[in-house]
Amino acid sequence: MKDLLGLMGKAKEMQAKFQAMQDEIATVESVGQAGGGLVSVTLSGKFDMKSLKIDPSLFKEDDVEILEDLILAAHNDAKAKVEQIMQEKTKALTSGLPIPPGMKLPF
Repeated sequence: MKDLLGLMGKAKEMQAKFQAMQDEIATVESVGQAGGGLVSVTLSGKFDMKSLKIDPSLFKEDDVEILEDLILAAHNDAKAKVEQIMQEKTKALTSGLPIPPGMKLPF
């Protein structure tokens, strides 16, 4: 019975740590770039786009497809950076826990 209470206490502690981690990640901002910095996208830790910057030299009618591709590439770059931050924080929080390989947290 004592072990069960200890386990429940640890579970509650982990839940609080995960909530704090999620709150911290929500405040993170990541900038992704494409085209050598001609296009940049800033995302929040919740993947909300905060800003989009486009170099004026890209505003040509015949370059619309290139601009669209650069915007997508910058967004994906920023998203990958936010995901990396999330993985690092989760790994640090769960170090030492017996979690099966491949299991993603939070559940």
